[in-house]
Amino acid sequence: MIQLRNVEKSYPVGNGRTWVLRQINLDVPAGEFLTIMGPSGSGKTTLLSILGMLDGAWSGEYHFLEHAVHGIKPKQRAELNKRYIGFVFQQYHLLDDLTVAENLDLPLSYRDIKKSERQSMVADVLDRFQIVAKKDLFPSQLSGGQQQLVAVARAVIGRPQVILADEPTGSLHHTHGKMIMDLLQKLNGEGTTIIQVTHNPEWAALGHRIINLFDGWITSS
Repeated sequence: MIQLRNVEKSYPVGNGRTWVLRQINLDVPAGEFLTIMGPSGSGKTTLLSILGMLDGAWSGEYHFLEHAVHGIKPKQRAELNKRYIGFVFQQYHLLDDLTVAENLDLPLSYRDIKKSERQSMVADVLDRFQIVAKKDLFPSQLSGGQQQLVAVARAVIGRPQVILADEPTGSLHHTHGKMIMDLLQKLNGEGTTIIQVTHNPEWAALGHRIINLFDGWITSS
């Protein structure tokens, strides 16, 4: 499903460059549950952003399904993201002027889904994540943990083929964290490809494979 070949990213600094990712070669078959680990600053979030087609400033080759991502225009990348990928951001990225229910409806609105069906899907996810009582609140009225639950719910609501999760349980206590990981495992069992970044060895062990990043290099896989 995903194939990276010699993917690199750097920034100009003075007369030189600071490297964020170096010679990344990675294959992720459909249906895998992959964990990415590494210390802060090792390039984990940057790699997820490239995989999610949110970052186009890199070199190398990226093949996603039958698409050569490195050779298509930004608008086409955005369409692939909307169609195939659910992203759990570390900083939530909820829209402040939309309610919880409206934030959940947003990814569905990009697809050809009837309004009544979208409302049913939103109601189901609100119930599954135990946040029905929060549906009319705005993100600023929620705790960090509640915002994290909504962010995960938004990523999975459209049943994307790939879920990219950047510290999906980072703001949650263990009970809610386990609920999220159980859900990701269930979705993976149904065929969804999962790629998560985590520092938690308990959650990392739930995946099929762990790769480690250090200073932008893959050090093991």
